[in-house]
Amino acid sequence: MLEMTRETFEELVSQALDQIPQELTRVMDNVAVFVEDEPDPSDPELLGLYEGTPLTDRGEWYAGVLPDRISIYMGPTLRYCGSPEEVVHEVSVTVVHEIAHHFGIDDERLHELGWG
Repeated sequence: MLEMTRETFEELVSQALDQIPQELTRVMDNVAVFVEDEPDPSDPELLGLYEGTPLTDRGEWYAGVLPDRISIYMGPTLRYCGSPEEVVHEVSVTVVHEIAHHFGIDDERLHELGWG
């Protein structure tokens, strides 16, 4: 497993978020991104997770709710990647993948687009 400080990993997530076009970040709404050490033990290889209500599913009822949550998991990412350069790439892909879920894009379509 690669070794990387939490601070360095968090910086990679921050850099990946900075790469999202402003046209998209301007319409992101009520979502927070977190770095977590590990996912739920039932899915130990999970690199990221979106929890919330996608923008496409929100209606008039959507008000006063807690922010959607995007979690990027450090442990599985470092175990999956073979080099620091792979970590940079995988963090970027994972961040884009989870943000796409916020916009209502499902896994099947993300795989078709190469962000699976």
